[in-house]
Parts: sequence; structure tokens; C-alpha cells
Amino acid sequence: MEKRFYLSTTDKKIGGVCGGLAEYFNIDSLLVRIGFVVLFFGFGTGLLAYILLWILAPKSPNF
Repeated sequence: MEKRFYLSTTDKKIGGVCGGLAEYFNIDSLLVRIGFVVLFFGFGTGLLAYILLWILAPKSPNF
């Protein structure tokens, strides 16, 4: 079975992007959230990346 990225329906705070990335890479979602905060405050791209992933990524078929 092919591994695909989906928005998480179980591990989400806002849109499920960080939880989905954490499931895809098999890491803790807190690390992904910290990464987005660093990108946001350090480079100004974290929010844009989060919103784009939220819009473009499919929702998990495992409701």
C-alpha cells in the first residue's frame, strides 16, 4: 500500500495539518507544530505553508 499524506482527523488543533504530517513521517506532532512556529517567526513562511497544506491536502478517509 502506498503511503499518502492526509489531514489528520484525530490529532488536530486547527486543521489537522501538523497531525497529518506527524503521521506521515511517524514523528511526534508537537515537533511538527514547533517547526511551523519556527518557520512563522523565523522566516515568515509557516502560516502560508500551513494554509496551503490545509487547503490542498485531502482529508483522511479513516473517519
